[in-house]
Amino acid sequence: PRSTLFPYTTLFRSPKGVRDPAVASCDHWCVADPGRRDVVDVSYDNPDQPRLGLEVMSFTTLRERLRPSVATAPSRLDFHTLTLITRGEGTALIDFVAYPCAPGTLLHIRPGQVQRFPATPQGDIADLDATLVLFTPAYPPLVPASAAVTDEGFSPTAFALRPTEYQAISAAVAEMAAEYDALRERDAARTELTVELLRQLLAALLLRIARLPHPGEWDPAAGGEVNRAFRRELERAFATRRNAGQYAARLGYAPRTLTRACLAATGRPV
Repeated sequence: PRSTLFPYTTLFRSPKGVRDPAVASCDHWCVADPGRRDVVDVSYDNPDQPRLGLEVMSFTTLRERLRPSVATAPSRLDFHTLTLITRGEGTALIDFVAYPCAPGTLLHIRPGQVQRFPATPQGDIADLDATLVLFTPAYPPLVPASAAVTDEGFSPTAFALRPTEYQAISAAVAEMAAEYDALRERDAARTELTVELLRQLLAALLLRIARLPHPGEWDPAAGGEVNRAFRRELERAFATRRNAGQYAARLGYAPRTLTRACLAATGRPV
């Protein structure tokens, strides 16, 4: 049997490019049949604004569209998802690592990561108040300082925001939500301006995230562009490329340059 997650149902093309009767695709989220434990690839698709590479929605709206039998299905996204939690608790699973969710938690799921919706200890989808900002990799303006958030494969996935950080991030997200909702009510000329405003507001939000204190040893500036390029390439090709010299040659650097960058960033050689 096929499982339906959202009311707007389209046929999903599986990773092998064939029609898979055990997989349904709806809006942004795809789910596998409850009897299967597949990780399902999910492509971005905004049913409300088909030409817009961004959507802002509440977790309540997401819960209303979900069927309980498929809410815990794992999926791999090809777009970014920022989730700011304002009420409730649960545990999100991102790349098979559990992240506790509570008021003040900010989650960032990047393209290629596997996620499961925040859930209760019993496995049900959590009862949360949260706002989700979904966007394609091409949507944000090219702002070098925010690349550490959008392009860095090793950037943090979860932040426990302090009160002042939460206030700033919450205000930024709320302004985006208000402008997104206003798209439905504006004429074509004003819509074009609002779309550009949303891009700039997203850039500002990403810059706020980039300057948050980062948990652990991650420092977006350490090692410079050499280390950032190496991390992006490592994230892309780790399954097939294991030799440091191959990475250096691919990036156009000498192996010792790559080693110096890794030492500056992590204290360890490549």
